[in-house]
Amino acid sequence: MDTDPTHSEEPAARATGGCACGSVRYRVVGELRDVINCHCEPCRRFTGHFMTGTAAAIGDLVIESDDTLAWWQRTPTVRYGFCSACGSSLFWEAHDKPDTTSITAGSLDPPTGLATTLAIFGADASDYHRLDPEIDTAPYDRP
Repeated sequence: MDTDPTHSEEPAARATGGCACGSVRYRVVGELRDVINCHCEPCRRFTGHFMTGTAAAIGDLVIESDDTLAWWQRTPTVRYGFCSACGSSLFWEAHDKPDTTSITAGSLDPPTGLATTLAIFGADASDYHRLDPEIDTAPYDRP
């Protein structure tokens, strides 16, 4: 029997994060993908600008408090997770990516150690926004 109080069965968190009011908190115990900016209209409307998302394996995302976590089922195959108290956009899931959950990069606690490596749906970026020429941009979904 292990009696060492410093020993834990839970894997160490790679990252932590949550919503603006603190009602939803999560940790990621595995790898995170670098950040992708998505300029598609649904992501733009959900976030109010454009989605900056990383992603983790479903089993690596541990929701620690979720009393106000709500899901909007945008289509039969896509849903967005948000805090119903403060409105923070937090997650994105799609049936064609059944093993991962996308996580809004802005909901992560810094430092993240991540970098933005790609912008997708650049052709859908709103007219008020200039795409960053330093970031590779695909006109539609990932190449």
